[in-house]
Amino acid sequence: MSGLPADNGPSGHRQRLRERFLERGSTALADYEILEMLLFAAKTRGDTKPLAKALIREFGSLGGVLNAPTEQLQKVPHMGTSGAATVKVVTEAAQRLAREEAHERTVISSWDKLLTYCHLQLSHEKVENFHLLFLDRKNKLIADERQQRGTVDHTPVYPREVVKRALELGASALILVHNHPSGDPTPSQADIEMTKQIRTAAGHLGIEIHDHIIIGRQGHSSFRSLGLL
Repeated sequence: MSGLPADNGPSGHRQRLRERFLERGSTALADYEILEMLLFAAKTRGDTKPLAKALIREFGSLGGVLNAPTEQLQKVPHMGTSGAATVKVVTEAAQRLAREEAHERTVISSWDKLLTYCHLQLSHEKVENFHLLFLDRKNKLIADERQQRGTVDHTPVYPREVVKRALELGASALILVHNHPSGDPTPSQADIEMTKQIRTAAGHLGIEIHDHIIIGRQGHSSFRSLGLL
């Protein structure tokens, strides 16, 4: 019958959202609408908007949802294992893409990509994590490994273990990376002292410390930029 209104049900809404995304790009969508589209894969029927908005309310932002622990995602009503898996696989894909881009070129020439990768890995962690980025003689990334996992304000780091692992991988240089769950990336006196100890231990064996990066939720600090290395 002619003159019928357009489909305003869930299927019609999904199609319009997809078309808007493809025609106008991601900037045309609000954060909850991005989540709606992600949840299409897990929730093949029904309206995903209420769930998307509930997730934003629960975790504060799109980034908060993507970085939320799986068990916490599953506690949100109507999320289930399929919804949680869909959200977490997107986070994993983003981390792998950032890691691959950081590997493709020397760290020095792809510094912004490296920082993006570090933020994806660490900015939403609830406790301190200490990572080591191992570089070869051409400053290409050999490996990224978590060396220690600590508490909300402390991570025990042992210079001897750091140097030992660098030798095992044949690394010529290191970048130290850890996060401050408080959100403030300002180096503490303990951070400064620990970095000096690692630099001294590594220097005896010809291993350079390129930088120590501290990741916070809203930014980062670089020991080299601050004149601390």
